[in-house]
Amino acid sequence: MSVSEEKLKFDFDRKEYTNELLVSLYTKMLKPRLIEEKMLILLRQGKISKWFSGIGQEAISVGVTAALHQDEYVLPMHRNLGVFTTRDVPLYRLFSQWQGKANGFTNGRDRSFHFGTQEYNIVGMISHLGPQLGVACGIALGNLLKKNNKATAVFTGEGGTSEGDFHEALNIASVWSLPVLFCIENNGYGLSTPTIEQYNCKNLADRGIGYGMESYVIDGNNILEVYDKVNKLADSIRQNPRPILLEFKTFRMRGHEEASGTKYVPQELMDHWAAKDPIENYKEYLLEHAIFSIDDDVERRSSIKTEIESNWERTSKEEKINVDIDKELKEVYKDFIVNIARPSSNTKEIRLIDAISEGLQEGMRRHDDLIIMGQDVADYGGVFKITEGFVAEFGKDRVRNTPICESAVVSTAYGLSVNGVKAVVEMQFADFVSSGFNPIVNLLAKSHYRWNQSADVVVRMPCGGGVGAGPFHSQTNEAWFTKTPGLKVVYPAFPIDAKGLLATSIEDPNPVLFFEHKALYRSIRQEVPEGYYTIPFGKASLLKEGNEITIISYGAGVHWALEVLEKQPQILADVIDLRTLQPLDVDTIVESVKKTGKAIILQEDSMFGGVASDISALIMENCFQYLDAPVKRVASLETPIPFEPALESQYLAKNRFEKELLELYRY
Repeated sequence: MSVSEEKLKFDFDRKEYTNELLVSLYTKMLKPRLIEEKMLILLRQGKISKWFSGIGQEAISVGVTAALHQDEYVLPMHRNLGVFTTRDVPLYRLFSQWQGKANGFTNGRDRSFHFGTQEYNIVGMISHLGPQLGVACGIALGNLLKKNNKATAVFTGEGGTSEGDFHEALNIASVWSLPVLFCIENNGYGLSTPTIEQYNCKNLADRGIGYGMESYVIDGNNILEVYDKVNKLADSIRQNPRPILLEFKTFRMRGHEEASGTKYVPQELMDHWAAKDPIENYKEYLLEHAIFSIDDDVERRSSIKTEIESNWERTSKEEKINVDIDKELKEVYKDFIVNIARPSSNTKEIRLIDAISEGLQEGMRRHDDLIIMGQDVADYGGVFKITEGFVAEFGKDRVRNTPICESAVVSTAYGLSVNGVKAVVEMQFADFVSSGFNPIVNLLAKSHYRWNQSADVVVRMPCGGGVGAGPFHSQTNEAWFTKTPGLKVVYPAFPIDAKGLLATSIEDPNPVLFFEHKALYRSIRQEVPEGYYTIPFGKASLLKEGNEITIISYGAGVHWALEVLEKQPQILADVIDLRTLQPLDVDTIVESVKKTGKAIILQEDSMFGGVASDISALIMENCFQYLDAPVKRVASLETPIPFEPALESQYLAKNRFEKELLELYRY
């Protein structure tokens, strides 16, 4: 088939669009192409570190972005340079980003297109591609709740459609009628894997049927078809909110990234798609219809190249990033100083579970846009009935049952935060967080450090053993998250702390994992102040004072320790309830151990890699010369937690603590 025959396949239908718009679309496609050509030269010269080429796919990025309003969010991938240039992101800032300089968007902390910018309503992807789709759901949910008639567009590749997050996000968007355009760039290959080895259907758009979602197949190399279709669909979902699945047929003309090459692609396939180049074919159409001239084209190319060169020169003169350890550590979290709200003198005796419920209620009343999401949290009130009655007061828009898809729900909560809305996510059981682990540790935790975007999300974690629930409903998995910079971890043991710390968690714009021990829900009662109050993070509670030994614990372990001390009144101990594990109150620990000379740390989690190990190390580093005995750790067995009562009792650290405490006391 000849090249001319290939070009005849393009149906450039200008419809009612003006010459100005038609030329503008050409210029918008030409700019990222010329930038890429420059970057490929610089890559070979070693002046940039890596490049993911979008050559041949410009019509999709440009057409989609041009069809959206400037104040509507677009969530691109790593081949969507045209999104950034169409939004008029300054080239020197893009070039600084690719060189890891301060004028970029991540202060040298991430590269290429792994960034977002609120100034241009762009939210960049992480390398774990799937969560991007859930983020779009959250942004769209925020728009829906605000009733602002805005659309959102999110990109993925055909390879990304195999990830669970893709299916979870489409399901959420469909169930909630979210105004999202899910844009699949089907470019033929996932790195070297052809589409025939990635999915077994003719069109990925056909998957929309399974989600009750309308879908369309679009020629991704025809800029007018892309722009016209997206323009009309975006306007439609602004007025009639719903998600739409779009599959853009295109091809990746270069390697997955430049180092991988394209040797695995048959030459005839490359030739076929080279003849369908979106820019050259569209240029010929404009010339043939006298919409612009060759001289116009030459002038445009010259102007863009001059802009590229001048901005590259500006970036090249910029100093390398200033390495500042204090700045790096400080910017892991968004600045937050809790507004201390003093507790009322009026109190009532309530259980831990009641305190958490009241804390949530107070948060919902204080923040009109706070959203609670989770499985069965609405009319049913959650499996533990913590949100019972919430729908009657706050409505189903704000108390939302979710499908069983933890990963996309966490990503959706992050999208709400991007759109300025707070979210509390309930994991039905803390064990199930493993299904949402990726967006917590890679999206929420790294967001502020990467591009200065806070992740204003609280994840509630009903956890712990002692209730005969077995290996999948009894874990206390806080150490999964204390290891991850960017997360805060709260673990109260008493009702008064639970209510105040939950209020602080909701106030805090950083992501918080809020652990709630199930065995304490209905067994621990306390006089708790009525109304709203806060408790600052990073302040442990000294429950008992003594000068012979320091006992450090949190959660159920605190109560185990107090029970043992009632049986052993001769032991005069400081009992420290940590309350928050990140941030950790190191000062209180150190001060106590220096006084007593002995320390024992009790945790419900298994020993290796647990919080107790790090606290032990901190004590050794800060208090070695004050110690009169080795630091002891007491933890549960190095096995999964079993179901049968005798086996569970044997597993838990509770039954070994008294023996270990007495040994240390007598040392």
